[in-house]
Formats: sequence, structure tokens, C-alpha cells
Amino acid sequence: METYLNHPTFGLLFRVCMVEENQELFTTLYAQRLFFLVTTGSSGLAFEPISRSDARHLVENRLRILRRMGASKDFEQLQKIHKQTFQ
Repeated sequence: METYLNHPTFGLLFRVCMVEENQELFTTLYAQRLFFLVTTGSSGLAFEPISRSDARHLVENRLRILRRMGASKDFEQLQKIHKQTFQ
């Protein structure tokens, strides 16, 4: 399922993947050049801009976790997003 979020400055963001509980990686919808670590907390959403290389590292870590868990469907979907975004 695709998830979108509206950033106050950069507009529509696309969810790349979950990173940890209450933390997800988003990128700008069209250019996919700006990445944000979005944390959900009691005070709402917090947007932390991160570099492309940090975002790639987070996605590759998530891919390893999904492979170890045997979540093949989620792994395949994220692998496709990884290829589209970083290669």
C-alpha cells in the first residue's frame, strides 16, 4: 500500500519504508532527491532531513531485516523501490 504525507514546505512525500516503530522514511514524490526521517510522537510528526546516502543505508538495513524475517512479499516490494530510487 502506498502512503503519502504532506510536508509543510516540500509538499507531497512518498513513504519509502518503515525504519523502526513510529519512524518511517519518506522522499519527495517526484524528484526523489530529498529524504526525511518522519517520527510520529505524542506532539505530532517530526521531519528530519537526511542525506541520500543515509536514506539508502536505512533502506538496505530494512531489506536485511525483511530477508531474515522471511517476509518475501515486503522484501520484493522494498527491493523494487530501492532499485527505482537509488540505482
